[in-house]
Amino acid sequence: MTRFRVAIDSDFRKPDGTPAYPDFDLSPLTADPAIDLDHVDLGSEAPPAVAEQYDALILLGRRFGRASAVASRLALVARFGVGYDTVDVDACTGAGIALTITPSGVRRPVAVAILTLMLALAGRLMAKDRLTRQGPAGYAQRSAHMGVGLVGRTLASIGIGNIGAEMFRLARPLDMRFIACDPFADPRLAAELGVTLVDLPTLFREGDVVTVNCPLTPQTRHLVDARHLALMKPDAFLINTARGPIVDQAALVAVLQARGIAGAGLDVQEQEPPDPADPLLALDNVILTPHALCWTDQCFAGIGASAVRSVLDVAHGRVPEGLVNRAVLDHPRWRGRAARA
Repeated sequence: MTRFRVAIDSDFRKPDGTPAYPDFDLSPLTADPAIDLDHVDLGSEAPPAVAEQYDALILLGRRFGRASAVASRLALVARFGVGYDTVDVDACTGAGIALTITPSGVRRPVAVAILTLMLALAGRLMAKDRLTRQGPAGYAQRSAHMGVGLVGRTLASIGIGNIGAEMFRLARPLDMRFIACDPFADPRLAAELGVTLVDLPTLFREGDVVTVNCPLTPQTRHLVDARHLALMKPDAFLINTARGPIVDQAALVAVLQARGIAGAGLDVQEQEPPDPADPLLALDNVILTPHALCWTDQCFAGIGASAVRSVLDVAHGRVPEGLVNRAVLDHPRWRGRAARA
């Protein structure tokens, strides 16, 4: 029987060969007698010649484009995370390649990251940290940095999918009002969570904390633009833990500089890492983290377990969890692979 070959990109190993993320447990793959696992340097984008040698790729930050999808052997691209803007989905589907993501692994960690930013912004955490380090002079300025209570305030979400719904679940004890905008929302889920579905302008006008919880697509790029930011309350906060380009960063910088909103919490930026000269870095009303606020031992263990399950599913002829392009199931190449598994 032909062995199922899996390549995991070199992002998952340190230069000395030790695991970069020890909580990512690969033992279910290495213990499977039908599977071979290799660590491979894929460069910035998976080369077709490499993709042709494997049945599955596990990718962290590498791109997978149309040129890579010509590989006739490849059956699966498993993204370590939930964003798939680095993968050409249509090319995968056209080539009979399944694309999976790991929603179960990130749902709670990212929702916690959103609440972390919300509480830090509302409590003026960063400003108070700076005051404390100044000693008596800083303590004397405490009254000028009063925080904002959240009871009765409106928590708004662009998107009420996996992460948005979990955010609302975790925020229930805060006694906030919940609203969301999502053209694909399940009304029954919204009702269960106590979320009122509204249109986008209403969300920006009424939200005291506006959070971005949608994928980056051509339709959502710069969805949060100058027009929508201008609708926000001057004491409102914007939080983005999804993808940087969903927010028009130049427009956001202008609003923050003008104090048009109270502040922002950004785990993602349009350019990562940002240019040292980026004016965003000079603002004192924004909290920035390096697209890693949700990274914890539990987060990476959960993401890894989900990615490994998808590989095992495909290797043994099962439909994998977290499948993005379900149309691939009708592709003759996919059906042929499943029949041989």
